[in-house]
Amino acid sequence: MVTTIDDLVERSREGVHRPGAREAHDAQQAGALLVDIRPAAQRAAEGEIPGSLIIERNVLEWRLDPAGSHRIPEAVGYDVEIVVVCSEGYASSLAAASLREIGLHRATDLDGGFVGWAAAGLPTRAGGSSPACGGSRARTGG
Repeated sequence: MVTTIDDLVERSREGVHRPGAREAHDAQQAGALLVDIRPAAQRAAEGEIPGSLIIERNVLEWRLDPAGSHRIPEAVGYDVEIVVVCSEGYASSLAAASLREIGLHRATDLDGGFVGWAAAGLPTRAGGSSPACGGSRARTGG
């Protein structure tokens, strides 16, 4: 039997709570890492979430693995709450599943993605932040 991408996404979401926009915003305010994995062109076109970490998908596991030599300073342990963000909440489900596989058991993703966040009227800013070595905080304002 062939596994389709829809099967893979569904499997990646099994048993995982995926917060909606307002719940993810509250989690961010309480210290969760909101990690935007969208490519630069997509962030430029759609916008960004202030205070989110910009870590493009191709380096995600290397930047967030607390035991990795290429981790970012925020990767302080395996108990960190991480909410992965993509455009609509599909690629982020796969990315969060990958993070759980390397031991980041609290990794999940934003149900509805950036599109859902913006539709909920939550803070956004113009896109264009560049990841610094694959990870940086999107600055508020400007």
